Amino acid sequence: MVKSILRPLTELAFFFLPLAANAQDYPIQPVAFTRVHLSDNFWEPKLQVNARMTIPYVLNKCRETGRIDNFLMAAGKKKPGKLTDFPFDDTDLYKVIEGASYSLQASPDAQLSAQLDTLIGIIAAAQEPDGYLYTFRTSHPEHPHEWIGAKRWEKEEDLSHELYNAGHLYESAVAHYQATGKKTLLNIALKNADLLVKDFGYGKVQVYPGHQIVEIGLVKLYRVTGQKKYLDLAKFFLDVRGPGGDAYNQANKKVVDQHEAEGHAVRAAYMYTGMADVAALTGDKKYLDAIDDIWRDVVYSKLYITGGIGATGNGEAFGDAYDLPNMSAYAETCAAIANVYWNSRMYLLHGDAKYVDVLERTLYNGLLSGVSLTGTRFFYPNPLASLGQHQRSAWFSCACCISNVARFLPSVPGYVYAQNGDDLFVNLFMSNRAEIALASGKVVLTQKTAYPWEGRIEIGIDPGRSGRVILHIRIPGWAQDQPIPGGLYKFASNQGAAIPISINGNKISYRMDKGYAVLDRTWKKGDKVVIDLPMDVRKVLASDSVKADRNRFALQRGPIVYCLEGKDQQDSTVQSIVVDRSADVSSGYTADKLGGIVQLTAEGNTSARQEGSEEIITKRETVKAIPYYSWNNRGPGEMEVWIPYKSSAALPKPAPTIASKSAVSSSVQGRLMLKALNDQYDPADSRDNSASYLHWWPKKNTTEWVQYDFDTTYTISSSNVYWFDDGPWGGCRIPASWRLLYKKDGEWVPVQNTTPYETVKDRYNTVQFQPVTTRALRLEVRLPGDFASGIHEWIVK
Repeated sequence: MVKSILRPLTELAFFFLPLAANAQDYPIQPVAFTRVHLSDNFWEPKLQVNARMTIPYVLNKCRETGRIDNFLMAAGKKKPGKLTDFPFDDTDLYKVIEGASYSLQASPDAQLSAQLDTLIGIIAAAQEPDGYLYTFRTSHPEHPHEWIGAKRWEKEEDLSHELYNAGHLYESAVAHYQATGKKTLLNIALKNADLLVKDFGYGKVQVYPGHQIVEIGLVKLYRVTGQKKYLDLAKFFLDVRGPGGDAYNQANKKVVDQHEAEGHAVRAAYMYTGMADVAALTGDKKYLDAIDDIWRDVVYSKLYITGGIGATGNGEAFGDAYDLPNMSAYAETCAAIANVYWNSRMYLLHGDAKYVDVLERTLYNGLLSGVSLTGTRFFYPNPLASLGQHQRSAWFSCACCISNVARFLPSVPGYVYAQNGDDLFVNLFMSNRAEIALASGKVVLTQKTAYPWEGRIEIGIDPGRSGRVILHIRIPGWAQDQPIPGGLYKFASNQGAAIPISINGNKISYRMDKGYAVLDRTWKKGDKVVIDLPMDVRKVLASDSVKADRNRFALQRGPIVYCLEGKDQQDSTVQSIVVDRSADVSSGYTADKLGGIVQLTAEGNTSARQEGSEEIITKRETVKAIPYYSWNNRGPGEMEVWIPYKSSAALPKPAPTIASKSAVSSSVQGRLMLKALNDQYDPADSRDNSASYLHWWPKKNTTEWVQYDFDTTYTISSSNVYWFDDGPWGGCRIPASWRLLYKKDGEWVPVQNTTPYETVKDRYNTVQFQPVTTRALRLEVRLPGDFASGIHEWIVK
């Protein structure tokens, strides 16, 4: 019976249950977040917003959008009808149940608990007798989704997401059991997992998950039951990958032969997390070697300064080494969450603070940016620059990031401490009281700090009885002149000062080990440790290999990365701002702005072009910077993280030309796409997506147009156009043909060209024509048969 195999609730940690003392496992274990009680002015309010706003909001959206109806139809409790958009929509319900369960552990709520009981009953009714649970098949829709295949598991390696759904079910089930002691959802999960054990394996169905995460879920079931069959299946799903699959979902090589991060970033980081879990529990050194190499590849060449991963929207994937564009950065919120999971495991394997450095950077910046201050607006991608085309959304049809944030945030306190015997690790800094059971007995730690705004951290220690505890306090890499490990980023100047630590008011010397200050002593009740981390504003420079960040710096203070947002600047623009590399930057706390932030201020210049001259004119301006996580909470507008310190890196305001003074219209709508035509941005090549551009995707084989209505009558005789073409992977190519027409007596008349209409990539295409006097010009484009087309810039002379 399930009751006889389940491990007691008192053993629970935030993402795993410790196994028996003689079992192989992570050498370091996290302190359960239920043992860490926040009183923090930064994180505790955010967790309250998640509990009071985000979780109820997501639950309601699951009702409104039909995600609960999917289960009702599968259960036969609702007449079959239209399902939601994606077969993985089931997981949004699982994830919000997981987040709600975590929240219940910190803040009991009888009404929410009853809601979960009702939802679990609906899920149970949708499960087939043998344990199969997948609403998009079980509901027997009249028009089955093209991703699901004709029978179970048929398209699992592709897009069915049957095993992905199972993985999130298992994580949710363990969380609910942790929170409530109830086995209702856990029994559903175990029944499903037993079906997987029966169906999959060598000599049975030998396919790998198209979207990884079931491996993590199976390991959690192994921990909660002690049944090795779940661990074995997790390892099977990893070992059966490759080499004949696609790099997109990390199946082009065996997992032990993968040494670089490639493909879909979320799938990849979930897989690396699962590999770490299996490696810890089996001692598979080849797994460790692979993920160690992959970690170095990511951190040394593919990690955004915000901790975001996945540079390209084409496949939501890792790009090439050092290819880290800012405007088009994808850096999906789900990928940031997966990056935290992965780095937390790497730390538990190796005990090195460098992994927590990456975790902290991601947590405070690229992850936290994914949810608004209100808890009800969200980012899917997290770009590092914007012309205003990015805006937080109330919901996405693909809502994975929204439900993922809801489930993740309640677990944040579980990353603060870790332990190994009598070694106690302080990894993150936030005010809290924690009760920790070490080998020698219980210890109570009390942290008091205004981190991340202030660097003073007070740690009170109550060992219950006087005893030896080896306290390891993480000294962040950013406080030791290293933004992240490796050479991808560096500070413009080094401080080099040792971090002062005192005990009971007396400054002490200490030794460093793997990024930790080690305090090995016999403690007594009332002992207090004080650490003072420097909170100077630092300028960060990227490796010269990162083309997008050349002649620019980013601002960082403590763990917080900053950005310029148009809302704070004199004329609401930031792309034209230049700040000298040696400029002084001041900081000050503003309680009534963006929920309370430290704002940065510096003197800089705005740059502008002038007609008929190559000279750039500048104007002095006070420049303000806000934490990156807080941007776009006041509506859309311009933003950038990497600030030019040379005018050549800025995008000056357009000069007053015929084009820039024109009213722009097109057969495609979009204010920012229209603005792109005359912003005087010179692209590096046709694929350049570092600024906005106009495109007609997904149209193809049609005739489209863009139009300038001039501010007055002009006589014109030439025009230049720079085509957007994101081949070979994107959907736009240079047009099949094009022509210009001018307005004459209310009619559109073709110009008489004297040179050919060019259609060439990677440069301006110029056409000369007989002079015409007009107030409007139209560029007519014939799209290729199988692709759309686009335009970077359109100049009229």
